[in-house]
Amino acid sequence: MPLRLTVYFNSLITEIHRKNMSYKYLEHATDAFIEVKAKTMEEAFLVAGKSVVETIIDSKNIQEIEEKYIKVVGENIHNLLYNWLEEIVTITITDGFAIKNFSVNIKKNKEYQIVSKISGEKLNLKKHNYKVEIKSPTFHLMEIKENDGVLMRYLLDL
Repeated sequence: MPLRLTVYFNSLITEIHRKNMSYKYLEHATDAFIEVKAKTMEEAFLVAGKSVVETIIDSKNIQEIEEKYIKVVGENIHNLLYNWLEEIVTITITDGFAIKNFSVNIKKNKEYQIVSKISGEKLNLKKHNYKVEIKSPTFHLMEIKENDGVLMRYLLDL
């Protein structure tokens, strides 16, 4: 297949893939209440990570200059989500690293584990348009449903 067609089909596949993964903010008086829809659990965790970054900063201006690997564990899927969201908050706010892209690989042995490669650059509050600080995720209102796809809801304490 000619290179031009390969690039075209890959972009179409990427666009279709993006339409099946999304997040939105739900009504809440004081905090960020987020709903994620995805085809798989790994895609849902990826989108959840992006939702945290995009709640804190504008991801459009982030360049992929540096790569890091992170590992997050949880005794169950809800605990894994909480720990994942908390890790993304810590990396962004405390460590000062603006994340552009994620890879998510979930494994389950005795406990759940995420191994993720993240890419981005040092956080610059002006360049990355700092929006709001997330104090922490919370278990309050947290849901994870896996039927024909994955639906997640979680609250971020602002």
